[in-house]
Amino acid sequence: MASIVVCGGSVIGLASAMMLARDGHRVTVLERDAAPPPSDNAAAWEGWSRPGVAQFHQPHNLFSRARLVLDEELPGIVDRLVEAGCVWVDPVAMAPPSLDKTPLAGDDRFRFVTGRRPVVEAVLATAAGEEAGVDIRRGVAGACLLTAGDGPAGVPHVVGVLTTDGDELAADLVVDATGRRSRLAEWLTAVGARPPLVESEDGGFVYHTRYFTGPRLPRTLGPPVFEIGTISLLTIPGDNDTWSVTVWAASADTALRGLKDPDRFTAVVKACPLQRRWLRGEPITGVLTMAGVLDRYRRFVVDGRPVATGVVAVGDAWACTNPSAGRGITVGLMHAQGLRQVVRSSGVGDAEGLVRAFDQVTEERVAPYYWNQIRADRARMAEMDALRRGDEPPAPDPTATAVGAALFQDPVVFRGSLETAMCLALPEEVFARPGFMDRVRAATPGPPLRLPGPDRKELLALLAG
Repeated sequence: MASIVVCGGSVIGLASAMMLARDGHRVTVLERDAAPPPSDNAAAWEGWSRPGVAQFHQPHNLFSRARLVLDEELPGIVDRLVEAGCVWVDPVAMAPPSLDKTPLAGDDRFRFVTGRRPVVEAVLATAAGEEAGVDIRRGVAGACLLTAGDGPAGVPHVVGVLTTDGDELAADLVVDATGRRSRLAEWLTAVGARPPLVESEDGGFVYHTRYFTGPRLPRTLGPPVFEIGTISLLTIPGDNDTWSVTVWAASADTALRGLKDPDRFTAVVKACPLQRRWLRGEPITGVLTMAGVLDRYRRFVVDGRPVATGVVAVGDAWACTNPSAGRGITVGLMHAQGLRQVVRSSGVGDAEGLVRAFDQVTEERVAPYYWNQIRADRARMAEMDALRRGDEPPAPDPTATAVGAALFQDPVVFRGSLETAMCLALPEEVFARPGFMDRVRAATPGPPLRLPGPDRKELLALLAG
């Protein structure tokens, strides 16, 4: 069995380590932050210091695909999440009232468990600490890669990492799971590798989030994400009787900076009839603001050749988008699952074959979620910019518009749309199914859907106090 070093001990790094260890590999996890998870998982929100994770207290979600991956690869983790206070969510129960509520075969696949990021990570960290074959070293990070010259592929071959405390850790495979702040591209060029392909841009969004607690979760009316003019709202159930409300806008929309103020934040959410019930709780934070989130994609096979062997990147260390869709952990777990399968099939002995195979899995299974999100974000930003200027927004995609109307009338179309939102299938896969678009076309066209909420003039008045 192989010796593997995972750089990064957050959710995806820990999940990757456990998956690989369950196949008999010896896995060492390096985590820069020194503090271990609290013994009481529910106390992780208040008591766990994780300065290395900039978004530790920002909203996160685990979708249906995440639950399925955990059930397949790490049985028992979902039960531990529930024991820590995480909650079950049934998206089918949120079907529009216009739909027939008769259950359909396969509806169970939509159910998932979710909670706040610190609690979810504490559960994974505790489980990984108990996992045979996993050694977690906290307060220690990778400093640079160790190489043994060029491998059979004619590119640098990584054989381990030098840690920040001076240890040289030999490894048959190094897995970068350090997230958005990954320095793998720098590490690779430092050992003579060609630069990986890197594409990045600032999506231009700013997020304002407040957390609440109460005796019961608010009843959900409609989807978790609502787009209302120049703002969007996101409501997410949490663990242990908590939940979050997020309002996001364009960073360039300076008139909306008042959303940082708790009273003005509250006034805006109250003006949205389908979301105001989410304010019926006790605030447990102020308004947490986050901006400057980069969309970044990296590819480590360039022009058909790996830039190096013996090292791969997983999760946000490979690609990351703005968090509006809440898919980061879910797509990261899918990526970790793909890595486990590639290591099983290729073996670490075929260093070039492993990198190529993982690149193929990455591009086929998870990269489409990145590119679909980029397209959606660009379209939404163009719409918000136009509305802010008082211009007519760009015409929406006609297929998406037709599906969006039909899901209120057809239960099969509704579930197909739900599959794409929950990362169970890509839109192009769902739309290509026999008869799906026929059902969409058979739906009665309706007027453009406008969710209730303040228009631009009303929004500015609310923020003016």
